[in-house]
Amino acid sequence: MFQRHFAHPKLPFIPPRYNPLVLRLAHLLLPLFLRFRLRRWLIGGISRLETSPLDTLLHLYQQFQQGKIRLILAFRHSEVEDPLILIYLFSRAIPRAAQRQNISLTSPIHTHFLYDRGMTIWGGDWLGWVLSRGGGVPIHRGKPLDRTALKTARDLLINGQFPMTIAPEGATNGHSEKISPLEPGTAQLAFWAVEDLAKHQRKETVLLLPIGIQYYFIRPPWSKIGKLIQHLEKNLGLPPLPIVAEPDVLYQRLFKVAETLLLQMEDFYHRFHHCPISPVAVDSNSPPTQPLEQRLNHLLDVALTVAEDYFKIEPQGNFIDRCRRLEEVSWNVIYREDIPNWRGISAFQQGLADWVAQEAILQEKHMRLVESFVAVTSDYITAENITAERMAEVALILFDCVERIRGVKIPKRPRLGQRWVKITLGEPISASDRYGAYKAGRHQAKQAVKDLTAEIQAQLEGLIEASSGGLG
Repeated sequence: MFQRHFAHPKLPFIPPRYNPLVLRLAHLLLPLFLRFRLRRWLIGGISRLETSPLDTLLHLYQQFQQGKIRLILAFRHSEVEDPLILIYLFSRAIPRAAQRQNISLTSPIHTHFLYDRGMTIWGGDWLGWVLSRGGGVPIHRGKPLDRTALKTARDLLINGQFPMTIAPEGATNGHSEKISPLEPGTAQLAFWAVEDLAKHQRKETVLLLPIGIQYYFIRPPWSKIGKLIQHLEKNLGLPPLPIVAEPDVLYQRLFKVAETLLLQMEDFYHRFHHCPISPVAVDSNSPPTQPLEQRLNHLLDVALTVAEDYFKIEPQGNFIDRCRRLEEVSWNVIYREDIPNWRGISAFQQGLADWVAQEAILQEKHMRLVESFVAVTSDYITAENITAERMAEVALILFDCVERIRGVKIPKRPRLGQRWVKITLGEPISASDRYGAYKAGRHQAKQAVKDLTAEIQAQLEGLIEASSGGLG
């Protein structure tokens, strides 16, 4: 009988091995991915892609290829489709715009990029092979200092054939119209690039360009959203109600679904993990969704505390920081660096390793629950700002949560309708111009990283456009 193992050797670093043939194949297959994979698999497919004027990006690529600058593209990362949209930008939109403006660029137009090492765990070894050949660098988000990944990224930033693409949020948040707090890594890498160039007496300027990506429905799919909400009601044990296409009614039903899910999760943590669930004081002047948000934040804190107590670690930082630390400590138990010779351990030792790894996987689920809800707030969708985009995003976050708790590893999201995508560009930010403040001392360096991160965040937030067709 086959014995499934939960404990494994440490995850090896996957070095970038850019292969132009693999990139060319990806470019050729892109229309099929956009048309079929997204249409069948995710939320109904991407039927149109638009870009704001690309003049800034064209000239930055030209300067990069002329050896005048090093470039980081900091993109908004709300959904898993974003990498495909960026491939479209590099392989189609930029070359066409350059041709129209008679700007000479060397092919291929591409970037190196950072990606989460965990992607290859969920996607399989083949995904690591593809991302490596695309020039990607895997980084373990939970490690305080992933030295191998950072060393590789620093080298590519100053010596790579292409610019570097980074998602400063660190992960998707499922909200097209809300930016999660940015992690400081992007700004830090930019300053390190300036530092490394100076050590080699090179004069290139290090620039960052924020890029916004936003999704809209072609037509608001209210009936399909109603069907999704009905599915959630059924799985949560709520009374069956007919499918409707009225936004106001759907909002009230979605609110009831969220409240019911929260109530059942509170009961779960109270009964089985013996966690106190404190009552929320209700202010008569506050919106009706605010107590729900307060209860959610308390529940997320409770969920993280359960896992932190198991691993004997102290809570530090915000929810995202705590999630990253829990991911790191759980991976240390699942992917063991303290067992150098796995073939030499006994079956009993393997069994003990599997036992503790299986428990770590269960504890990690508390963290994954929190990770799904870190961007959810009471003001994202209210009775006054109902749009199909926001309604669908919140409903899908609830759907993912319910499906994962039901035991579905990778939930198959329902198709809600065709969408179009808009790519927008911010203004270039010079890390080189801020380097004087950065190198003035340790405190000044931390402040410079913080200020640069805030500038990137402000620009990404400024690139968001409110949905306009929600009640159509």
